[in-house]
Amino acid sequence: MLSVQALQVKKGINIEIVSILWMIVEAAVAIGAGIAAHSLALTAFGADSIIELVASAILLWRLYVESSGASLARVKQAEKRASWVVGVALIALAVYIVVSAAYDLWTRSGSESSMLGLALAIASGIIMPYLSRAKKRIGTEIGSKALRADGSCSIVCAYMAWTLIVGLMLTALVGWWWLNALAGLALVYFVVKEGIEAIQEARGVEDTCGCCH
Repeated sequence: MLSVQALQVKKGINIEIVSILWMIVEAAVAIGAGIAAHSLALTAFGADSIIELVASAILLWRLYVESSGASLARVKQAEKRASWVVGVALIALAVYIVVSAAYDLWTRSGSESSMLGLALAIASGIIMPYLSRAKKRIGTEIGSKALRADGSCSIVCAYMAWTLIVGLMLTALVGWWWLNALAGLALVYFVVKEGIEAIQEARGVEDTCGCCH
């Protein structure tokens, strides 16, 4: 019979599998709809989903190792390396958003409204807070700081979704060409914040995420 710890780890594995499946759908739909509608904000949202997918995959592997009873020493090292990769990727994404937004504003390039993108953002805004709460709760119960941090990443994704919803709705209702660029820039804060926290975690800086408190 499984111990309480083992049962919680199993729950953690299940929640990460659900998270990975949703991130695959989110990334594919957001990037596809973003390219079709020439929407920087929607495409950036999809790119962030890919980065979240990598983080969830690392956490899933870490939980599988724990569930097998193996040593966590090598997993901690892998988590640090993954944090570096994710952090640098997020900063690069932020640079991409800023440069693309500046180009759109300079050339006065607008975007088309995307009902598919709007529906995806609403679904993500509902699903991600649930996943975040589950990851933080399980992370606390099994003593996994990494899983709690992943829960914080999920809530950042929810913040980005609702920011995206506002931008897409205003673009559809008002049609101002510059809203796409501004919506994209509004995501930069979340992306940079998450990227800095990932890099600090890789460097061993404690309590870098304000959402964890």
